[in-house]
Amino acid sequence: MQARTLIERLEREIESFEEVESLLASSEIADNPNRLKELSRQHATLSPRIRQIREFIKLSREAEEARSLVETESDSEVREMAEAELEQLESVLQSRRKQIEYLLIPPDPNSGRGILMEIRAGTGGEEAGLFVADLLRMYMRFAEKRGLKAELLSAQETEIGGYKEVVVSVQGSEAYDLLHREGGAHRVQRIPATESGGRIHTSAVTVAVMPEVEETEIEIDDKDLEIDVYRASGAGGQHVNKTESAIRITHIPSGLVVTCQDERSQHKNKAKAMRVLRARLSEQEDRARAASDAARKKEQVKSGDRSERIRTYNFPQGRVTDHRIGFTAYNLDHFMEGEMDELLEALLAAEREEKLKAIEPARA
Repeated sequence: MQARTLIERLEREIESFEEVESLLASSEIADNPNRLKELSRQHATLSPRIRQIREFIKLSREAEEARSLVETESDSEVREMAEAELEQLESVLQSRRKQIEYLLIPPDPNSGRGILMEIRAGTGGEEAGLFVADLLRMYMRFAEKRGLKAELLSAQETEIGGYKEVVVSVQGSEAYDLLHREGGAHRVQRIPATESGGRIHTSAVTVAVMPEVEETEIEIDDKDLEIDVYRASGAGGQHVNKTESAIRITHIPSGLVVTCQDERSQHKNKAKAMRVLRARLSEQEDRARAASDAARKKEQVKSGDRSERIRTYNFPQGRVTDHRIGFTAYNLDHFMEGEMDELLEALLAAEREEKLKAIEPARA
């Protein structure tokens, strides 16, 4: 992108940010809590970008002034000083240019949100259920390392310590940005604990990542809900009790069913189930909108469809491979302990490059 074109684009970004600031200061927004919250989230997301943009523009203008001195100054000593300053400024600008171009990519509307992750056993029977438990632990450890808050909302246990399905909430300003690309089919190759012959099996687990939505963002009519209360059951331990505290909520219009039985309190189980239901309904609406937009649909499938195999965990070789970007690392033991940063950064870089191509017409 030519320097002048880049600066013009950056200045428009600042103008848009200043419009958000102006709206936040207006009295009419103060009377609209939902709009105020949304604008506040936008402002928090944009602020770090705008700081970098303003600094880049400032350096660009200083470079222009130094360049002008080099071209017009008759005093050789002053011109030499200007040349040295220009060389230093151009070096800094060059090193920051790529990052600044990334800032022109429109921010994801879900950036800054918390997420719900659904991890389900696929093909592979009991072994798939055990790998659900392994992935749950991996994501929980990763969240802990990154200062995110992870909470298990619901779990359906198997008899041997695995899970048929779990739903985990991950909260924090980086939650969505770091983990939204985890949606898809995760394949595991290893000798199962249930295998006595020592043969390597291939199993699959599916992950869905849903941005968590506020209660006010998704309207759910109580008349559309069928709520069943029953006694919690499972493999034992804390998930079994003698009171009818487990909740099953059926959303009649969509047919979506959500269950939660992890809490001893019926009220808490219902609150958790409603969080999951709102996220699923929001995802359903997003997919319906995306179906009419081929480009957006293609992007969504790449980033979250359960049916797409995105990663293989090969335990005999100690290898983890992400098939979307051809990333392979031989540190599977550490990866399963939540040390996922290298891969997540590579995924982020690939996503940025893909989105940057979408604004390619603006490039020189």
